[in-house]
Amino acid sequence: MTVDVIFSSGTEKMEKTIVQLKKEFVAIRTGRANPLILDKVLVEYYGVPTPLRQLSQVSVQDGTTLVIAPYDKTILKEVEKALAKADLGITPNSDGIVVRLVFPPLTSDKRKEICKDVKKVCEDTKIAIRNIRRDLTDELKKIEKSENLSEDTVKDNQDKIQKLTDKYIKIADELAGEKEKEVMTV
Repeated sequence: MTVDVIFSSGTEKMEKTIVQLKKEFVAIRTGRANPLILDKVLVEYYGVPTPLRQLSQVSVQDGTTLVIAPYDKTILKEVEKALAKADLGITPNSDGIVVRLVFPPLTSDKRKEICKDVKKVCEDTKIAIRNIRRDLTDELKKIEKSENLSEDTVKDNQDKIQKLTDKYIKIADELAGEKEKEVMTV
């Protein structure tokens, strides 16, 4: 393995970590209706756990309500069960045709609690990025031994790894800051 391969694989892994962070942030509730919050909800459909958004049309009504209209009306009860089991903090309301999820306005305490969750998710992401840095450094040490690289070359490459790590940690912090601002906006 060459130094360039190490950097490209490290960059790719850190990029994937940021993509995962964005997915986690989408699932965090902000007081506005967002269909992406349903991405993790699975409905038993003919014995197979199936993503809710594949089985129904989801639309936003008046900014605070999600309307879920299953394509197959016979699974309405299963959709309700899945939503209750998903623990979204919202009680599903069914009228026999569609299921409505009404997002109540968040209290200031709830907003602060959600901000703590945002910080925790961000910190977990930064830990993952640091673990990738450690793996890259270990790979670099293996190359150093096998190819007898000079100390200056090794030091330069370690600096590059650190700059790459700092870049992605900064991105994670910026995303967390944006999400916190979004959560605290009334």
